[in-house]
Amino acid sequence: MSKKIVIVHHSGYGHTAKVAAAVAEGAGAGASLLAIDAEGNLPEGGWEQLDAADAIVFGSPTYMGMVSWQFKKFADASSKAWFTRKWADKLAAGFTNSASLYGDKHTTMSYLTTLAMQHGMLWVGAGMMPANTKASTRDDLNNLGMSAGLMTATPSDASVDEMVPGDLATARAFGARVAAVAARLA
Repeated sequence: MSKKIVIVHHSGYGHTAKVAAAVAEGAGAGASLLAIDAEGNLPEGGWEQLDAADAIVFGSPTYMGMVSWQFKKFADASSKAWFTRKWADKLAAGFTNSASLYGDKHTTMSYLTTLAMQHGMLWVGAGMMPANTKASTRDDLNNLGMSAGLMTATPSDASVDEMVPGDLATARAFGARVAAVAARLA
């Protein structure tokens, strides 16, 4: 039986939304997307969807070394779930995208991890080796070498259709990892 995995994310230009879709694709039938809008709000029923999830994957672009303000507004509003421990012992994972290969994305990932830990959630890391040999290319899995979660990079002048195929393949593998851990803990 597939587990309910919700990928809650904000995307300013569409790139992070495409990564979220790849994560959902990798996670399989039990995965659904939940977009945070341009004002930092969830659609109607969004909080209930998160409360019913077995796993929540957090996604935000990295802007100026941190999550977007829209994602931060969502995170601050999650204090109602925090206060009643609604998400305690759920699985959590996270991802981020920015224009630079590194671009201080680790700060964003650290924030997402901290958010999950404050909620009492169980964090799922990338679970894959980095592609770090001379022969490695941007099309290899985990070419950016993140262990704590999923990190992708899209050049600032690239359209959504020009995203790095290796990053999207890594996103699908990351979604599969979250689904496999959820099934294993079922």
